[in-house]
Amino acid sequence: MDIASLTTEARNTKTMNLDSMSIHEFATVMNQEDQSVATSVSLALRDIESAIATIIEHFNQGGRLFYMGAGTSGRLGVLDAAECVPTFGIDPKMVQGLIAGGIKAMTIAVEGAEDNIQLGAEDLKARGLNSNDTVVGIAASGRTPYVIGGLDYATQVGAATVSLACNGHAAISAHANISIEVPVGPEVLSGSTRLKAGTAQKLVLNMLSTGAMVGIGKVYENLMVDVKPTNEKLIERAKRIIREATHCNEEVADTNFEASGHDVKLAIVMILTGLSKQNASVQLRKAGGFISRLVKNND
Repeated sequence: MDIASLTTEARNTKTMNLDSMSIHEFATVMNQEDQSVATSVSLALRDIESAIATIIEHFNQGGRLFYMGAGTSGRLGVLDAAECVPTFGIDPKMVQGLIAGGIKAMTIAVEGAEDNIQLGAEDLKARGLNSNDTVVGIAASGRTPYVIGGLDYATQVGAATVSLACNGHAAISAHANISIEVPVGPEVLSGSTRLKAGTAQKLVLNMLSTGAMVGIGKVYENLMVDVKPTNEKLIERAKRIIREATHCNEEVADTNFEASGHDVKLAIVMILTGLSKQNASVQLRKAGGFISRLVKNND
């Protein structure tokens, strides 16, 4: 597909006079355009649901999740992967973000990297991609060679593949098991896909990672029970989560937080079941990490 035919490259008729708008007019039209993004995402929910289910299935097989993209798309993947570590207490290798040109491309454009179809395969090969893994290729245009190369290599090794594009009938859709297309239309600033397209991608990535983590027991009710309390703020949050999950007082939360070795999930199970740290840990493993299953079985 020629780049001129992409809706993300088209001129937005609502902002043809962008350079002469007042700040109020600019902010108003940009806000109005942004509001349309969530609606566009809602039209892709069925494919998003399929992607989440696939990621969960592969996590349960010991697999990993890889995001890959170039420019803004790659940066958003790296961001989401990085945020999964403190939020869900996972090993950094479990969710990884790959950006064309490597980590230096997070701040400085690496010329030609996104056009290298071999580079996507090489980056995945270097991380030992296997059939238990899932690869999500992200491209606002839906045609980035780096992403296509990565998806094709993932297919070769039998990994699950998901594509995420912000144009309809995207080229990368033909290279993935599951294709998510979220056409957001022309940007307020023509061709600047860090705007609506970037927002759409962030919304979808939020759903993929959060939904998958919920699906493997990283959440109890709507609480981040696997959060790693690595600083003062997170320690206070951890204790608050324990209190909210168990309806206990501050003293009980503090005592069990310490007794559990600062393991929020374990502390919650200890309080809810009255089990010792060791027995709570055993029961939690038997429940697959799901507090709700453990508590139900102990009722």
